[in-house]
Amino acid sequence: MSQLIDIKVPDIGDYKDVPVIEVLVKAGDRVEKEQSIVVLESDKATMDVPSSHSGVVKEVKVKIGDSISEGAIVLVLEESGEATAPAVAQAAPAPAPAPKVEPPIVRAPAPPPVSNTPVDVDPTASHASPSVRKFARELGVTVHQVKGSGPKGRITQEDVQAFVKAAMSSGAGSGSNASGGSLGGLNLIPWPKVDFSKFGDTERQPLNRIKKLTAANLGRNWVMIPAVTYHEDADITDLEAFRVLTNKENEKQGLKITMLAFLMKAAVAALKKYPEFNSSIDGDDLVLKKYFNIAFAADTPNGLVVPVIRDADKKGIFELARETSELAALARDGKLKPDQMQGASFTISSLGGIGGTYFSPIVNAPEVAILGVSKAAMKPVWDGKQFVPRLICPLSLSADHRVIDGALATRFNVYIAQLMSDFRRAAL
Repeated sequence: MSQLIDIKVPDIGDYKDVPVIEVLVKAGDRVEKEQSIVVLESDKATMDVPSSHSGVVKEVKVKIGDSISEGAIVLVLEESGEATAPAVAQAAPAPAPAPKVEPPIVRAPAPPPVSNTPVDVDPTASHASPSVRKFARELGVTVHQVKGSGPKGRITQEDVQAFVKAAMSSGAGSGSNASGGSLGGLNLIPWPKVDFSKFGDTERQPLNRIKKLTAANLGRNWVMIPAVTYHEDADITDLEAFRVLTNKENEKQGLKITMLAFLMKAAVAALKKYPEFNSSIDGDDLVLKKYFNIAFAADTPNGLVVPVIRDADKKGIFELARETSELAALARDGKLKPDQMQGASFTISSLGGIGGTYFSPIVNAPEVAILGVSKAAMKPVWDGKQFVPRLICPLSLSADHRVIDGALATRFNVYIAQLMSDFRRAAL
């Protein structure tokens, strides 16, 4: 004997009209009680909606993009009385909860035998919400590599983080490169395990969330991107004098410009002149971007974060200076929103306020280049007749050599230096 049952959205608190971001079942599927059937995503959380009964799906009433609330019908289930009879008759004990699946320990295997038979991998076969899939992509992980600890093997954000941590600690990569290859073939030896307390006193401090994510991202980028760093000196003597004079003239209005604002304007001009730098690799294609969103590294008590100035080409120097100052303040207070750190097409990492001479910044994937800026210093420069003191700003450009060769990178760097030496060139 069977009956049709409407499976409805249970009590989900005060949430109303929550969008459906994933439908996990289809007509004909067999579902068990408490199995997740759809995923909802509010502005604060992702929620799995479980089935209140076991049975076979007769009809799915919702689709991705629908907005539903408590009490809405999600699907119609055909429940068979015979399905539960044997369990009652045998009075079998309730099954123990499924043990949590530990994240896999990634080892560096020997290279597998070469096969001429292509293997198709369907990432959609892994159960993970779009937000978790996006998070995995940002860390260079494809979800089919991760074992889920959620209901019915569903992959959570914590599973992805654990997978990356295991991969990094074992010395093997975890993500896929732009061409879809895996890092496992690098055959790296395991990370050394050392009992440091044998040699003296130690103190163990856990990494905070920002540093963990930064480590995972930079570790992937360092291994996956064949980057080369190119150095150039920019004579900013006249520009700095102009900046100081302008700030003095606008002091009463509370307006203040920074050298970073000029660097952003110079970067936009260079990106327009050399569009390969404003691109990303996507498989076998190069995606050339028509927008100019400039990110900058901001130092915070919890580590580096990278806010993004959107449409920097449409903003003036004062506006850029004001916006970078506001975003840096939000970063220091830990109040940056996710959308304020997304969508960059080029990054500037400035150490000018701290010191240093030259360094090799790591390219921030999926971008193809990053400009590092060190502290400017007075240096003697030969003008053809004598040495004169000039304010020199060191530039360090790291670029993905798969897209940008040495000649192009040098031209880009030289052009930036020329603009900083004489900003009238930006109008040409």
